[in-house]
Amino acid sequence: MTTTSPAPAAASPAPVTAAHDLTGKRRIAFASYVDENYLPGFLALLRSLALSNPGVCEDFVVLHDDLRPASIARIRALHPRVVLRRVDTGRYDAYKKGDQGNYLVRKAYFILDVFRIREYDTVITLDTDMVVLGDLGELLRLREGLAAVPQFFYGQHKLNSGLLVIQRPYLSDAFCARLDATGHSGDYELDKHDQGILNAVLDGDFVRLDARYNFVKRRLSGDLPVPDDTAILHFTGRHKPWQGGEAGYALAEDRWREFDLSDAEFHAAWLDSPGALHHDLLVHFGTPHVRRTGNVEYARKVAAAHIAAGDYQDAVDILSGVRIPLDEAWPHEVLGQALMSVSRDEEARARLLLASAAPNRAAVAHARLAQMAWVRGDDAEALRHATAGLSVDITHRSSRLWAQRAATVPAQELGAPEDQLAHVAFYMDRQGNAGDKLLPETVRLGFGADTTSRRWHSVHAHRYFDEAAVARVNARRGLVIGGGGLFIPDTMPNGNSAWQWNVPDEHLRAVDVPIMVYAVGFNAFDGQSYRAGRFRESLRLLVEKSSFFGLRNHGSIAKVRAMLPAHLHDRVRFQPCPTTVSRQLVPGWTDPADREDTVLLNAAYDRAGLRFGHDYGHFLGEIAKAVRSIGAHTEVRCVAHSLDDEKIAFDLRREYGISLPVVPMYDFDNDEIRDLYARTRLVIGMRGHAGMIPFGVGTPIVSLISHPKMTYFLADIERPEWGVSVHDKDLGAVLTERALGILDDHAGTVADVHGRQRELWKVTEANAADIRAILGS
Repeated sequence: MTTTSPAPAAASPAPVTAAHDLTGKRRIAFASYVDENYLPGFLALLRSLALSNPGVCEDFVVLHDDLRPASIARIRALHPRVVLRRVDTGRYDAYKKGDQGNYLVRKAYFILDVFRIREYDTVITLDTDMVVLGDLGELLRLREGLAAVPQFFYGQHKLNSGLLVIQRPYLSDAFCARLDATGHSGDYELDKHDQGILNAVLDGDFVRLDARYNFVKRRLSGDLPVPDDTAILHFTGRHKPWQGGEAGYALAEDRWREFDLSDAEFHAAWLDSPGALHHDLLVHFGTPHVRRTGNVEYARKVAAAHIAAGDYQDAVDILSGVRIPLDEAWPHEVLGQALMSVSRDEEARARLLLASAAPNRAAVAHARLAQMAWVRGDDAEALRHATAGLSVDITHRSSRLWAQRAATVPAQELGAPEDQLAHVAFYMDRQGNAGDKLLPETVRLGFGADTTSRRWHSVHAHRYFDEAAVARVNARRGLVIGGGGLFIPDTMPNGNSAWQWNVPDEHLRAVDVPIMVYAVGFNAFDGQSYRAGRFRESLRLLVEKSSFFGLRNHGSIAKVRAMLPAHLHDRVRFQPCPTTVSRQLVPGWTDPADREDTVLLNAAYDRAGLRFGHDYGHFLGEIAKAVRSIGAHTEVRCVAHSLDDEKIAFDLRREYGISLPVVPMYDFDNDEIRDLYARTRLVIGMRGHAGMIPFGVGTPIVSLISHPKMTYFLADIERPEWGVSVHDKDLGAVLTERALGILDDHAGTVADVHGRQRELWKVTEANAADIRAILGS
């Protein structure tokens, strides 16, 4: 194996690698102060939160000073993301009012510790004598100020205790200093009805919420029923439901008792909740329930949640632990999917064949069988199953995709093997993602002008790399790996490598020609991780075997180095994505003499929950503002890299009456993609290659950041101002300002793009010289 010393990397600041810092995604947490006396109330609160909001699972910060280990275990059993924080019991001794032995006074003091939390952008406090009865989505979407319900009995000037929705400016040292100063001064009232210090500091300056978010028990005196729209019921007063209750509030206390459940009762009730169930909760509550009951349907739900998160072995384990009747098609299908995702193909095939006997699951089962056959190189078998799937459901998209792949005749290779490079990439299907469609050809341009089968032998990354494939690669001059964000765990899962190239270690070791990893990206989303040790082992072997190992941004370099032993760190170098230097690579390229007076807008919707969190409504409203403002100066069009990208146009029209022309880039060939991006004035894009491709053809960009890789790229070109987070509270105004600034100084910005591109080209040229030495040409 020939190796060379790494080329000097382009100057770049050390990347920030915490994903939420890169994307600007809001971190939200609930918080409560809990002690042993109020533990029964807190456990009921946790059950009520899960049952009333089964699709919500944010961190829950538990402030405490005396909880026993057994109590902590009971709390953890009811929430998978508990963060324990011990309060400083001496912190408030110098405050000039209050009996420290009185629980209500202690709680009023200790809840002030919530303002010392720094890890979150929004914190929602809940008292331990509350139960949640309704949807809290409005609270999770709040982004401004400190919000609370005004006191019902004592006027609108003071906030009621219990529920606070606190935003980042209040979770600060400056605000804590104001609280401490007021506490030390004694200039406040403190009793069982209010947060005296907080009310004194705010002096009525808080966002007022509807009373249904803190509906106090006292409003129901005389056994009045709880109003149907109550979201949070608060059992204020000394007599708590778990302590025997209080006369005159029987109907209210009946609502509390709905949540005084055993674990078995609670798990069963939660698993039967309507609507979407949060993955973390489903795993946390479903796993013990399945172990207790052996229920096949619940096991299927838990396994599907594991699959959605990329935890394929966990899905296999949960379904393998129950008896699945032969005629229960859906569990067999889910287990088949899990088994194929860890490359246990024969077992998967048996399960999927059982599932294919049921008409309502047959199309999906046959599509998965077609996928397995295609991965193993059996196109005839793949076509047979895909056709069977279409015979059940002619509209089944996945079956149609596998039928097209299986029926496609491979391009005839024109050159001799000794003149070719083998190329592992994700070769995109027709109407697939436009960026991924362009990538393999552009990677090849980094090695020379001829991108055809005369010089290249194609190896689809998703097909199993068997001994015959090893022999075909070893007959070539070398092996190039690149074209797609290949370091991602769930696009086409397999148990052989745990990343997109389906290669077992023994077959990777058998490759005896130079291996060049070229501009691959580490593509995990904010909230997504590589949990498998298998990936780390495969990655280490790949780095050891490679003669050249280049990643497309410094953020990916930092992530990958963190998974490697120190002696391999220097092998990982910077190789910009070749799409970012397309003007230098495309033979005969000339910049357009004229540009259309357009701005192209791209949004992405794959893994939407990871991209937007609770902020999609905010994002859409802010984009509507920006489109209207920018549209007053130039035409805005929607450019769709994939079919799903058209959703932004549908949603803008439905919610805001804005109609945008849609450009179906997923139908374009590579020259058409480059040409369209070269002829527009500005691209506002959320996909990585909706930024890198236009940049590479000399067009200014503004990136809508919902994935760390966008921030990585902008850091590499030293233009962070060309990006704005989809979570930015002023997204519309910021986006408008930056877009109009670019349009007003268009020539200057284009020149800046060219200058930034030259820096990436220098790195690419230096790497190309090393690669030529590796290949001996």
